[in-house]
Amino acid sequence: MADHKPTLYTVLSPALLNLYDIDNAIVVIIDVLRATSTIPTALYNGATCVMPVDSVERCIELGKATNGITAGEREGKVIEGLQHGNSPFEYYPEFIKDKVLVLTTTNGTKLLHMALERGAKNIVTGSFANLSAVVDYLISQKQNVILACAAWKNKINIEDTLFAGAVINKVKAHFDINCDSSVIADALYNEAKDDLYAFIKNKKASHYIRLSGYGLEKDIQHCLIPDTANILPLYGDGKLCIG
Repeated sequence: MADHKPTLYTVLSPALLNLYDIDNAIVVIIDVLRATSTIPTALYNGATCVMPVDSVERCIELGKATNGITAGEREGKVIEGLQHGNSPFEYYPEFIKDKVLVLTTTNGTKLLHMALERGAKNIVTGSFANLSAVVDYLISQKQNVILACAAWKNKINIEDTLFAGAVINKVKAHFDINCDSSVIADALYNEAKDDLYAFIKNKKASHYIRLSGYGLEKDIQHCLIPDTANILPLYGDGKLCIG
């Protein structure tokens, strides 16, 4: 008799999270541009931990309590009252080593807190920056998986869907996938995989237009490169640390 495989579902928008059973699954928070690219980069470059929070007030409060670096954006811009933004390039080793990063973002940290409120017990963050670490973890754990895309203000976006597809492409032999969202993500990734940046640019992806309007094409390109910070941010006790 064949081994029973765990299930894998893709949630393309936070607005759909309530349709899925997440309390007995590994939940992968995906916000490629740029929260879940910045998180592994900071940890890979020596940050003690990253504390993801869902409000500016809490970010400032925790920054003072931990003597940490406060960072965050809304609409792609640094929030007044915080020190730094949401670009992976800001968190180079000489700056971030041995420091706590307290981070709030438009979509990614908000989704993480939504998952917690819905009972998620096992949360990691994923992006192309740590694709292999996420894939290896999901295969090794043999548990149900929810790939949760942060999207943009509940509107489905291309880049988070592409990352979900990249994961599915590498793990699907190990999971029972009866999920149209996962099929869509996998098909999109297979179309785009030869040049993710060109695909996003040519399709005029909304987040590409938004961030390139701020002069952040370099960030977009960097966030689509696999395994630049190949560690696994694992959530526990209010913070993300290397798992």
